[in-house]
Amino acid sequence: MNTNSNLNYTQTGDYLLPNLTLNQPRKPLGKYGRLRRTYLKEQRPVLYHTMLLNGSLYPHLMEVEQTAENRMQQTMAQLLKQNPVPDKEQNQMAWVQHMNSLKAQAEELVLNELIYS
Repeated sequence: MNTNSNLNYTQTGDYLLPNLTLNQPRKPLGKYGRLRRTYLKEQRPVLYHTMLLNGSLYPHLMEVEQTAENRMQQTMAQLLKQNPVPDKEQNQMAWVQHMNSLKAQAEELVLNELIYS
């Protein structure tokens, strides 16, 4: 059944319910997309629901995911240039510790700039 609007409706008992579909992403969200979704849902519920209803939530989350991944790679490269890594063959533990430290710094920047803003 179709009414004056552009929506199609289905008769369910005494009610007409709109046939709504959500634009789901073709690929699943990564870490940063899920973090952004959780942030919006918990801290900005009005924005979250508005984006969900107008179909812009999942494209936004996918864009945040891609931007965050690219930013992580760029930041890691820049940090590695500024802070050279110890020789991995001679001191593996120092290398691992150094890389984990740089990754934590890069991730903190990404989270503050892209996810929790």
